[in-house]
Amino acid sequence: MPADSPARATARETIALLTGAAGFTEHRPPSHPLPPDGPLGWAGYDAARERAGPRTGEEESVVYGTGVVGDRACVLLAFEFGFLGGSLGRLTGDRLAAAYELALTRRLPLLALVATGGSRMQEGMVALTQLQRVAAASTRLRAAGLPQIAVVRDPTTGGGWATVGAGADVVLALPGAQVGFAGSRVRPADADPHAYSAEGQFAAGQVDAVVPPGELARALTHWLRALGPHGALPAAPLPRARSAARLPETGREAVAAARDPRRPRAEAYLADYFGVRLPLHGDRCGGADPGLLCGFGLRADGLPVAYVAQCGTPTRPAGYRAAARTIRLADRLGVPVLTLVDTPGAANDAEAERAGAGAAIADAFAAVAEARVPVTTLVIGEGGSGGALALAAPDNTHVTADSYFSVIAPELAAAILKRPPSETGATADQLRLRPQDLLELGFARSIVS
Repeated sequence: MPADSPARATARETIALLTGAAGFTEHRPPSHPLPPDGPLGWAGYDAARERAGPRTGEEESVVYGTGVVGDRACVLLAFEFGFLGGSLGRLTGDRLAAAYELALTRRLPLLALVATGGSRMQEGMVALTQLQRVAAASTRLRAAGLPQIAVVRDPTTGGGWATVGAGADVVLALPGAQVGFAGSRVRPADADPHAYSAEGQFAAGQVDAVVPPGELARALTHWLRALGPHGALPAAPLPRARSAARLPETGREAVAAARDPRRPRAEAYLADYFGVRLPLHGDRCGGADPGLLCGFGLRADGLPVAYVAQCGTPTRPAGYRAAARTIRLADRLGVPVLTLVDTPGAANDAEAERAGAGAAIADAFAAVAEARVPVTTLVIGEGGSGGALALAAPDNTHVTADSYFSVIAPELAAAILKRPPSETGATADQLRLRPQDLLELGFARSIVS
């Protein structure tokens, strides 16, 4: 990537891109000088540092302090790649630890602008153990309910990617940035370069969005508003019904209405519900399910709500893992959750089994059960067995008139009972899966119409 690419901007240029006229107040940790040529006595290390200083105008590879992005105060830390490749040494670790502590003390979000080649080999294991310091500091911030957002620039590799970058709650990337644990000089010679790019990491579910530099300040302002920190927030309001469907008279009618391709889907509900949507992408395990939408949103009144929405397709293991990730993040940050249920069931092909369908569904059940924030569920279409129930809130599930929920699809129930296809409708009636049945059985709290 050319040196003058936006992704290769200096640390201070990147900070200025975000803070603008609001400015940035730099902080510095207490000084703990290194011994001559560092802890290993690496010949020429002091000379390399002395050259890097005047060339970049920096004393180390990280700059940190407080600033305002949009209308939100935060702690910013930015890597200066021009200073020894943005590498992490002991003094870098001092600055990173101080930045996390500043966010913790002032109860501010942490925004990390990452561009690093990894740990500094001239400091050996002393440099490598800085990753443990970062992990510990990040854990303390997480326990305090404070959000961490990373913007990965070019390049972001090695331990900096595996801690400050990939360890953040939300990971945004600049277009064309090199992103990966293995840097360009240590990966296999025949490796696919796309796998080590911002776009490749997005496709693999490791990055939430690839954001052009000109849109970054606006995107981060929305994210900071959505993630908080917040005070006590109310439960997510119920969405409005998006159709004027009447209540079905039979189980067969209920199933037909839910499967009608003209019925409003999750996208229509979310577009009506939110003024701003901020998607979270992927399960952080190499997968993404396009049939399940996750993220945070801001309603017209400014209320932040996290959402998990099924889109009418069989939900895959990556979808359940992404849902659990979203719900747990919302719970930690005190943001209410809305789930939209609409699936014929969990994906049941061999690939789904190999990808851990059972464990992923179990984890989604656990995330909902563990949530301390209110979770609100609206069934907007098909409620297919446990694959749908995994994302339904106990005691706070509502249904639309063009939805159903069933322990099993009526066709499968008839097959298991060795009934002919002609009896599928009668089986649907026996399952009592209509919206009014769900209300009478106590599963649904209301029918939204």
